[in-house]
Amino acid sequence: MIIVMRVLFIGTTMLFSVLYFVNISLKAALISAGISAVLGLGMVIVIEYVSHTFSARMCLSAIIGLLIGLTLAHLVSLAISTLTFELFTEYIQIIKALIYHVIGFAVMMFFIINYEEIKILDKIIPLKIDDGDKYVYYKILDTSVIIDGRISDICDTGFLEGILVIPNFVLNELQMIADSADSIKRNRGRRGLDILNKMQKDQSIMVKISDMDFPDIHEVDAKLVRLAKVMKAKIITNDFNLNKVAEFHGVPVLNINLLSNALKPVVLPGEEMKVNLIKEGKDQNQAIGYLDDGTMVVVENGRRRMNEEVPVIVTSVLQTTAGRMIFTRLKED
Repeated sequence: MIIVMRVLFIGTTMLFSVLYFVNISLKAALISAGISAVLGLGMVIVIEYVSHTFSARMCLSAIIGLLIGLTLAHLVSLAISTLTFELFTEYIQIIKALIYHVIGFAVMMFFIINYEEIKILDKIIPLKIDDGDKYVYYKILDTSVIIDGRISDICDTGFLEGILVIPNFVLNELQMIADSADSIKRNRGRRGLDILNKMQKDQSIMVKISDMDFPDIHEVDAKLVRLAKVMKAKIITNDFNLNKVAEFHGVPVLNINLLSNALKPVVLPGEEMKVNLIKEGKDQNQAIGYLDDGTMVVVENGRRRMNEEVPVIVTSVLQTTAGRMIFTRLKED
């Protein structure tokens, strides 16, 4: 069908040229037909290039922006026409042309750059990410949660559904960390890349690399928030600051640290447990131990039983932003 339309366009272009020049001479008609064919082919190539390069939503944004810009320019031009200064009177045509040119271009570029966020366009051309992904739930991974590595274990449990999205700008940041001169950062970056490779090879985990980028935004966290808005996705992170920024922008966040705290075993005052005392506490006679999930257990009067596994009784539980702390006393006391 597309080939037929191309031939029809070039053919009608040649026909109109021949009909226009045939009264002059046959030679002029043939020459005009050849020139029209070349120009028609060039126009087809340009039109198809633009059609494949720019989305329909972006082209519509450009047209709407240009119309609004020219309308504003016309209003400004009418206002300037009322001025009676000699300078304006002498150069009024040049000034009007500049006004149309600058304002029309500026508003058009504003619409093109922000075409994803112009909600009125959703009623005409809804923003699509990929064909067939309309009802897919996306979850975007940030750099910190990839390096953390627990996301791979969570995926293995099957609790996460949908597609995990790794943006290219996150991969670039991860690669920069892996190439860092600091050995600790370098190891963290390489660990993150290993985690991603493992997740991609796992057939039960759907991973998608997103090429979408926002050149006007330089901070990775801000890009993640913008991408989540465009894809209508959730962000998976363990970064406290990104969590707050995303919530401020109305973007849903899945925080691995909050999940980890929620899954820690619930203990009540009066319950018994056993804990291995491994170091001294801050207060006198206190000793510190840890449960298997990393929860800190503070034992009163436990310093004399250092490096022993002792039975204790829970006295209170304290929940902090850093995690949960359990205060206990020795059962024998």
